[in-house]
Amino acid sequence: MKTMPRRRNPGREGGWVLRSRPALRLAVCGIAAFLGATASTAAPKPSRIASLNLCGDELVLRLADPGKVASVTYLARDPRSSNVADLARAVPVNRGLAEEIVPLAPDLVIVGAFTTRTTTAMLQHLGLPILELGVPDSLEEAYAEIRTVAARIGEPARGEAMIAAMQRDFADLPPVPAHPAASIVLRPNGFTAGRGSIVDEILGRAGYENLAARLSTDRLGQLNLEEIVEAQPDLLVINGGGDAPPSLADELLHHPALAPFTADGRTLSLPTRLWTCAGPELAQAAQRLAAKRVSAARIGMAK
Repeated sequence: MKTMPRRRNPGREGGWVLRSRPALRLAVCGIAAFLGATASTAAPKPSRIASLNLCGDELVLRLADPGKVASVTYLARDPRSSNVADLARAVPVNRGLAEEIVPLAPDLVIVGAFTTRTTTAMLQHLGLPILELGVPDSLEEAYAEIRTVAARIGEPARGEAMIAAMQRDFADLPPVPAHPAASIVLRPNGFTAGRGSIVDEILGRAGYENLAARLSTDRLGQLNLEEIVEAQPDLLVINGGGDAPPSLADELLHHPALAPFTADGRTLSLPTRLWTCAGPELAQAAQRLAAKRVSAARIGMAK
């Protein structure tokens, strides 16, 4: 009995899918030929970089020479989720499938630790060079990730320049007050940013106490509506953008019990893309938070 080809679920960013045995043979032969041709004359810098991870997209598009990025994820072109949508328009995109990546004959593939795992396993099996990125839990880890990618693509100076610019931006933030304002980051379904997260550190740099670090048990804990209302934070950070598509998961963000926060000017909408990946936007998120705190303090003094 013939085995029907497996098809990829289009609703999920995916792994490698076997569409036909001839296609697999062609892919394996092609990659074997590529590896054989380059084994003895490895280039000092990757010249065909493919990324299967949005945070990888952002770093390689900013750090690599133009023309050396062979493919990035389709998400990189979406300004709602990407900070480099303009740069990504000039680069071919992928949806995380091995059959998209293998024909490109990349000499470096950047993947995420928690995404496209089946594709990553197949590419590793075929012998492609893989660089896996984790999720930074602190600014130091973010800087380390930038250094890792910059070094791997042969552009360490560009990585250091990016880090130095971010560090200057953080150093230029207004001084943290003796009694920081209280804040809670509210994500869909009541998820928040707790202790040990990079968001927790950025809130502190911007002059806020992260109440969720006390109320939730981990860096991605949940808070119910009653806990949020009872805590009465000075600022409720809505972790999303106004241009995001509607979702049932966002209903909590629009609950009437939270309306007084909006009426009192105690909310700030920060697009998730600003503090998801290692890059300059982390400092931009801190700047916007600090500006909101300073503005609220001035309004309070004027009353």
